[in-house]
Amino acid sequence: MIDSPVAANGAQQPRGYTPRDAAITPRRKARVLFINDTARNGGPGRSLYYILKFLDPEVVHRTVVLPRAGAISELLTGEKGVVDDLMFEPNLVENPIEPWDRAMERADFDAPLPLRAGRLAGNVVKGSMAIARLTSILQRGAFDLIYCNGTNADFAGGALAFTSGVPALWHVRYTSLPPAVAPLHKRLAASPGVRRIVCVSHAAASLFPHCAEKVRVINNALDTTEFATEHVTPVLRSELHLSPDAVVFGSQGRILPRKGYVEMIRAARIALDRMTNDERRRCRFVILGDTPEDIRPDHLAECRVLVRELGISENVSLLGFRPDVKPYVADFDVAVVPSVYPDPLPRAVIESMALGKPVLAFDVGGVAEMLKDGETGALVRGVPPDVEGLANQYLRYLRDPALRAEQGKNARARIEQEFDAKVHGRRIQNEIVTAAGL
Repeated sequence: MIDSPVAANGAQQPRGYTPRDAAITPRRKARVLFINDTARNGGPGRSLYYILKFLDPEVVHRTVVLPRAGAISELLTGEKGVVDDLMFEPNLVENPIEPWDRAMERADFDAPLPLRAGRLAGNVVKGSMAIARLTSILQRGAFDLIYCNGTNADFAGGALAFTSGVPALWHVRYTSLPPAVAPLHKRLAASPGVRRIVCVSHAAASLFPHCAEKVRVINNALDTTEFATEHVTPVLRSELHLSPDAVVFGSQGRILPRKGYVEMIRAARIALDRMTNDERRRCRFVILGDTPEDIRPDHLAECRVLVRELGISENVSLLGFRPDVKPYVADFDVAVVPSVYPDPLPRAVIESMALGKPVLAFDVGGVAEMLKDGETGALVRGVPPDVEGLANQYLRYLRDPALRAEQGKNARARIEQEFDAKVHGRRIQNEIVTAAGL
C-alpha cells in the first residue's frame, strides 16, 4: 500500500488522490438539480448517495428530485442526510404502463390490453407534465446544472436542457439500450444541452463514440470507512445457524436473468457433485436480493424452483431482500457476482472487495475494470458463460483458505487505493463545476 499524498496545508489526502483531483474553485456555489429516475433501492440510488455525501456543500447546492418517497429518499435523508432540498415529482414515470396513482406491481403486466394502453397514453401525458413542471423549477430556482442519474433520467435531462436552457450532465450506468429509443439517445447525447457524460466504466463509455469529447470515465466508489470490517457486525452465520467451519459463497443484487443466478446455481450443482461428503457439509451458497415488482417474471421464485429441482436446497439459500447487506457480506468467504451481460460496474463487486472478500465473476462488462484476476479474485470466461469454469473456481477456493485470505486482503487494499468515495466525490464535483460553466 502506498502512502497517501500530503496536501499543501499538511493534511493527509485520501488514498488514490492525484494532483488532477485538486478541487476546482468555482466563481460561486453551483445550484444543481439531481434527478434520480426511480425511488426503489438499487445501485444507481446508492451510488448517488455516496456522490452527494462527499460533495462539498460550500461548492454544490444539492437539490434532489425523486418520483416518490421510498428506500432512496430514506437513504438520502437518514441520520446523516446528504441533501439540501428533496422534492418529489410523481409525474416522473418509472414504468410506461404503471398505474397513475401508485407504483408498478407485477400483476399490472397482466392487466387487460385496453387498460395497459390507456395507462401508457396517460403516462405520456404525465411525463410531459413532469418536464413542464421541472422546467419551471429549474428556471425559477436559477439552477446551473441538471445532474441525470439513471437511464430514464438521462432522457428527461436531455429534454429539460432543451426546454429550460439549463445544461445537463449525464451519469451513465448502462451499456445497452432498447433499439426503439437508441436513435433518440444518440441525438440527445450529442446535443449542445448535454455538456458532460460521466460513465461508470469503459464498457458504458463505448455507447458514445460519436461524442467522445464529452465522456469521462469515473468508476463507482464507496465510503471505505463505512465498509471497514471493524465497523460491521456479521449476522449471516448466526441467522442460518452455520457451523464454524462452513465456507460461504455469497452473492447480492437484484435477482434478474441477466444477473446470472441461474448460472451460479447450476455451477453449484456441478461443484457439489465433485465434493467429498465433508466438503459438501461445509459448503453453503447464499443469495441476497429480490426481483423488483416492476419486472416480470419473478426471477427469485424461478431460482427457488431451480434449487429444488436440482436437489440442492440444503446447500443453497435464497434469503430475499435485505435493506443493509453489509452484515451479510461480512460473513461471506467468497463473493460471487455472476452477471452474464455487459454489467456496467456492479456495486456488488466493490462492496464485497471493501469487506475483504475475493470475488468470482464472469469476465463481462466493467467487472474486469474493478477485479484483478488472480489478485483480488478470479474472472471466468463470460461469453458464453463458462458454468463449468465457475464450478471449478468454487472447488479451488473452497479447498484453499490461504488463497481466500490473501486475495481478500488484496481486495480491501485495492478499494482503498482506487475506489474511495472521497476521491470519487472530488472528481464528480470538478465535472459538475466544469459542466455548469463555473
